[in-house]
Amino acid sequence: MRVLGLSAYYHDSAAALVVDGEIVAAAQEERFSRKKHDARFPRQAVRYCLEAGGIRLTDIDQVVFYDKPFLKFERLLETYLAFAPRGFRSFRVAMPLWLREKLFQKSLLAKELKSLDDGFDPEGRLNFTEHHVSHAASAFYPSPFEEAVVLTMDGVGEWATTSVGVGRGTELTIEREIHFPHSLGLLYSAFTYYAGFKVNSGEYKVMGLAPYGEPRFTQAILDHLIDVKPDGSYRMNLDYFDYCTGLRMTNAKFDALFGGPPRKPEQRLTQREMDLAASVQAALEEIVLRMTRALHADYGIDNLCLAGGVALNCVANGKILRDGAFKNIWIQPAAGDAGGALGAALSGAYGIGGATRRVTPGRDAMKGAYLGPEFTQADIEARLKAEKAAFERLAPDAVIAETAKALAEGKAVGWFDGRMEFGPRALGARSILGDPRSPQMQSVLNLKVKYRESFRPFAPSVLREDVAEWFELDCDSPYMLLVADVAAGHRKAMTEAEMKLFGIDKLNVPRSDVPAITHVDYSARIQTVSADVNPRYHALISAFKDLTGCPMLVNTSFNVRGEPLVCTPEDAFRCFMGTEIELLVVGDAVLRKERQDPALKRNYETAFELD
Repeated sequence: MRVLGLSAYYHDSAAALVVDGEIVAAAQEERFSRKKHDARFPRQAVRYCLEAGGIRLTDIDQVVFYDKPFLKFERLLETYLAFAPRGFRSFRVAMPLWLREKLFQKSLLAKELKSLDDGFDPEGRLNFTEHHVSHAASAFYPSPFEEAVVLTMDGVGEWATTSVGVGRGTELTIEREIHFPHSLGLLYSAFTYYAGFKVNSGEYKVMGLAPYGEPRFTQAILDHLIDVKPDGSYRMNLDYFDYCTGLRMTNAKFDALFGGPPRKPEQRLTQREMDLAASVQAALEEIVLRMTRALHADYGIDNLCLAGGVALNCVANGKILRDGAFKNIWIQPAAGDAGGALGAALSGAYGIGGATRRVTPGRDAMKGAYLGPEFTQADIEARLKAEKAAFERLAPDAVIAETAKALAEGKAVGWFDGRMEFGPRALGARSILGDPRSPQMQSVLNLKVKYRESFRPFAPSVLREDVAEWFELDCDSPYMLLVADVAAGHRKAMTEAEMKLFGIDKLNVPRSDVPAITHVDYSARIQTVSADVNPRYHALISAFKDLTGCPMLVNTSFNVRGEPLVCTPEDAFRCFMGTEIELLVVGDAVLRKERQDPALKRNYETAFELD
């Protein structure tokens, strides 16, 4: 049975194809449209998925959309009625769009699908699943577990904001829910907004900023903003928030509690924002740990699956793992709304199609999240020639050797290989790489390559067989969704003067033998690389280890701030020519910056809207 899953019309629209329970392809629309968090119907992503599966839309048995619009509309109306007459301005803005488009989403989707293939008949083939069911399905069905508790946390779906399910074999049932307006995702997003970052985009910046601050507001959050029970269930105090009916997340009472108005976007960061980030991160961790401990006690199942936007908080995930209530955890790499498309397809495959689920212990079904487009070497070369790029084609072994040598020399390398990643993380297919031993590499990549805020940390891609020697972690972390500390033997002790530094002043103090990936609290967001999942990337890191003794590389996404991850060889070349990346590797084609025509240089620093 062939099932196409779709997410769209909110943010991060995507498409996914599942055939007889196997995940064949998945991609976000933003990668093709080059518009960050593109929410439009995923026309190009659908075309790609069909092409990857070698089928037409008329061959699809079911199309499943990732949420239920009528339930969302019900929540919208009930919320406005509950708070009336407050929020009339927001109601007036939202209602015309709902009445024009969103309320008639089934006919809109049918029209979009027929525009892709006029032979497609949506009658009986277009279905909808609830938002949190989509998230839960995306987490459980690809997991390496026959049985698991499934915890989904995000801003809001239709009504649910936190849900608990249990998966056994092909059965997945949702057993508990917390409903809007009570939401951990919206609590975190409120602080994202208040700190001057974009909601649904900048939450990971709050997580990255947290170690620079002190959690001096955590108790105020727990005392005033959210009432948390011992089992992690919670209720928000809506006196401090404006997201139910307003056009902003927080209100004057929130401002008064935390000492002033929200920071304006791009305004200089102060210690207050760092302390607020540390405080909401600590509060989130406390709530989630209460929840996971109680869930294990209630269900007695040792496996936990996570999805929803909150599951992208890799610091909290690391705390759950170390807490040990659950022996094993697995997190959907596309945990946000894009992953809802995959969950919708899987829900259709197992719920409607009766697919047989095959579980391999220790091995998930995500194929490393390498589910996007790939390009043959001949196609790569034709595309680069059309861009007037100067390149040389090397034998595969020579590509690895040349790249490892450039990295050991401290060069920033663009690495484009195989199928593009699905989800927000670059995992060695569309990555910018660097030497983690370099004290300057973090600032160079942030300021001269990524054109982004200096405080933002970078992740290591480390050989799976070496991870326990370098980090306080000894399990798979293939999707960069777990944070652990650098092992004590590789840390550098701080001087008394360095320990007294505050905020961003901490940034330039080397804390380990690999300072470019060591955050100010000695932590790192780890991607383990296995030879059987990505053999070429594993070979590159191994070659770098042979040259330097260091079994890891700095790995950040191949894009600049505000740009989606590169998808095509042309995208990679343009980003290469718009930044200070010194070497670009696309398949077996090697491009050196000094050999390119200077007339092809681009200004990427201001090319994209800031995220």
